[in-house]
Amino acid sequence: MRKIAFIILLATVSLAAMAQKPEIFSTSAGAIRGYDAVTYFTDSVPQKGKPEFVVDYKNAKWYFASAKNAELFKADPEKYAPQFGGYCAFGMSRGYKAETQPDAWTIVDGKLYLNYNVKVRGEWNKKQAELITKAAANWVQVKSQ
Repeated sequence: MRKIAFIILLATVSLAAMAQKPEIFSTSAGAIRGYDAVTYFTDSVPQKGKPEFVVDYKNAKWYFASAKNAELFKADPEKYAPQFGGYCAFGMSRGYKAETQPDAWTIVDGKLYLNYNVKVRGEWNKKQAELITKAAANWVQVKSQ
């Protein structure tokens, strides 16, 4: 009986560990789908990064459109990295990590927020301040899950 309970416990722990998502939203293309986090601020447009301009940050590969952008990010990653690890700000306000799309973005008070898609961003924008506060509170617990 103890052996069966141990196997069930081990299986449960293993499944929970596999279900955890990393702190940074990343795909095979890199952090935030391989888009340059700096161009959101400097060019007001998402731009795909290039493999020759890569920075490792928080166990993810971040790609940039230029060496200058990679250096700006390296010098102050907290300034450029999206909030909530690049996961959806709306989803985080509800306490979960959700993927994001590069064209569903907003900069609020000098911080980059990404959303699942532009429709979700529209909903998020309606109560932005309230949802940012909720998301920030949830991120403390959710970021390591």
